[in-house]
Amino acid sequence: MMFFISSLFLALLISTILFFFHKQRKQPNLPPSPFKLPILGNLHQLGSSPHRSLHALSQKYGPLMLLHLGHHPTLIVSSREAAEEIMKTHDLIFSSRPSSFMAQKLLYGKDVGFAPYGEYWRQARKICIVELLSSKRVESFRTVREEEIMNMIFSISSSSQLGLVNLSELLVSLTNDIVCRVALGKKYSQGGQGEDGRIRFKRLMREFSELLGSFFVGDFVPSLSWIGRLSGLVERAEKNSREWDDLLEGIVKDHEDGKRETVDGSVKDFVDVLLNVQKDKSFGISLTKDHIKAIIMDMFAAGTDTIYTAMEWIMAELLRNSKVMREVQKEVRGIANGKSMVTEDMLHQMNYLKSVIKETMRLHPPIPLLIPRESIKSSKIYGYDIPAKTRVMVNAWAIGRDPKSWEDPDKFQPERFMDGGNKSHVDFRGHDFELIPFGAGRRICPGIHFAMSTVECTLANLLHRFDWKMPDGVDIDMDEIQGLSVQKNTPLILVPTPSFT
Repeated sequence: MMFFISSLFLALLISTILFFFHKQRKQPNLPPSPFKLPILGNLHQLGSSPHRSLHALSQKYGPLMLLHLGHHPTLIVSSREAAEEIMKTHDLIFSSRPSSFMAQKLLYGKDVGFAPYGEYWRQARKICIVELLSSKRVESFRTVREEEIMNMIFSISSSSQLGLVNLSELLVSLTNDIVCRVALGKKYSQGGQGEDGRIRFKRLMREFSELLGSFFVGDFVPSLSWIGRLSGLVERAEKNSREWDDLLEGIVKDHEDGKRETVDGSVKDFVDVLLNVQKDKSFGISLTKDHIKAIIMDMFAAGTDTIYTAMEWIMAELLRNSKVMREVQKEVRGIANGKSMVTEDMLHQMNYLKSVIKETMRLHPPIPLLIPRESIKSSKIYGYDIPAKTRVMVNAWAIGRDPKSWEDPDKFQPERFMDGGNKSHVDFRGHDFELIPFGAGRRICPGIHFAMSTVECTLANLLHRFDWKMPDGVDIDMDEIQGLSVQKNTPLILVPTPSFT
């Protein structure tokens, strides 16, 4: 009997030792991580400017650190090398998106930008790249861009007699008008149902951007989703979604019935193209009307806030750096050679202007924390174990200011991108991971060409036609405000002086 008890005790002891040994061996080797709170994890450490707060944390925990944002493990990537691991070496593994309540509510759950990795995303992205945002398609809208830019120039010329212009407001209107004509075939100043069409559209667009960029706690702690409804956030999203749906329903129906004008002669807008794709079975997916609306809303989400924000920051940096302003104006005016307008066929010669844009996008990426990714299976990065369903936030703002990649990272020096500069080879089209304002890899923004065509032509004409300064006694405010993109906290109220007569 004693032998049996002793044997049983020994077996239990050995089993216990083996269990704990096995458990210890199975502990994953996770990246460095700060202390987390129960339920909230590290959410409290994001602060009012998450890209800055996360950059500060990365100084302590390294360029690849693990946070727990609510229930979700989240990698924070803050260096060029770590970004390349995620968006090139292991791009396929990290090519999905986490779910987002606001994206589901505002984008029908059928858009491209926030769609998880899979067959729908692959086919829908192919439609965007081949049919909507190809070089040929973007070029076909050149007349639209140039017309709207000249409309803005005329507006500034008229306003300059009064002394001050709100350039920020004009840039918002410009980008909205261009994207509307390209996507819908008409400017948003048309239509209104008792509310002025321009005011209504700007309100809807502003609310849409605010909501899509808002913090919804239920995305991180599902049991706290009720806070979004209690605060009125859910109700605001539902109302905005209904209003957009009414607007888009009418526009799509007009296109189906042939009751609208083309943007420029025979040029097709995005709704036309998507309706044609709907009839074409070769793409491998069946587009419903909701798919068409969702993809159009994607174009608004990606093409209005970010383009306007980039131009606003560029002008702000030029106002702070008068020598650079004079140099880029000299280049633009020399190439314009007495013509009243800079046209898009002149832009390829404006290397200094392009360098100014790159330098501003380095310091002020419109979306400093790129849209989160999510891993579709487990992987190893730098020897660390990264479980499946881990979210990833790439801090493009921190990477653009990393002293390991950039000399004098906080200085505005466009010359670094010119011939002879130490970054003359660097571009933001996804191959150079120290400069990734548009992302990289499978999830890179497909609208880079469209965005840059608008940004370059707009800035060239603003700098060609006017000299710019702040009102007397007013300093430029470079403070940020969070949203879908990170914009200037205060608008650019400037004094333009016509330089071309």
